[in-house]
Amino acid sequence: MEASSEEGVPPDPAQWRAYFSRFMDTPLHRHWLFKARRFRPWHAGDIAFNPFVSVLLSKSGGLLPLFTLHLLDQAPRYGHEIMATLAEHTAQHGMVNPAAVYPLLAEMEEQGFVVSEWDDPVKRTRRRYTITEAGREELARLKAIMRPKLREAIDVLQDLIEELEDDTEEESEND
Repeated sequence: MEASSEEGVPPDPAQWRAYFSRFMDTPLHRHWLFKARRFRPWHAGDIAFNPFVSVLLSKSGGLLPLFTLHLLDQAPRYGHEIMATLAEHTAQHGMVNPAAVYPLLAEMEEQGFVVSEWDDPVKRTRRRYTITEAGREELARLKAIMRPKLREAIDVLQDLIEELEDDTEEESEND
């Protein structure tokens, strides 16, 4: 069995689920913490999925509106292009839900931050979104407010990771 980025964790989805069940002594979908809906991609075997990244990119996580405006500031895009680009930027670790993206785009359009245009107004097949000047101003405000908090969150997470690693090292030394 080939190891993935974590020592001993198999990269194959079926092997990973079996590994989890043996390691945790319960199937993934029944574990008290990991049975939650946000972990369902893991249940399906998507071990690249990172629920923590996904939560941050949910509409309520706060980063989805920021990055949607950021991507639209780079170029007009279709909704599916926004989702694909976010997946690419997160190395497929986060899942962006269409049920969050399209209502968000509609809300941004109501706020005057984006405008949309159908490729074919009669068939209404694909809609391209473009940022407005008001959207650029909102993006600048969001960046100014959120950037320091994102850096702070990274520092807090780094401290937590270091503490967890310190605990692991202490356990190893005591064995």
